[in-house]
Amino acid sequence: MTDEILNEREIEYFISSWKLIPSTGGVFDVTVNGELVFSKHEVGRHAEPGEVRAGILKALEAVRPADIELASK
Repeated sequence: MTDEILNEREIEYFISSWKLIPSTGGVFDVTVNGELVFSKHEVGRHAEPGEVRAGILKALEAVRPADIELASK
């Protein structure tokens, strides 16, 4: 999953903050620019392939200029 997200230069331009915070008890939350895009606790399971990336792209739609299209693999 990290390769799926961290190797994409087209999305990093629009991310002002990215945090990966180790925790205990199986917590796995992903936030982008302060917006929660995936929570293992809320959905009760691990993320499916592409699910976190899709959440990131959706969150970035609010900050990207209308004339820039982000690729959805």
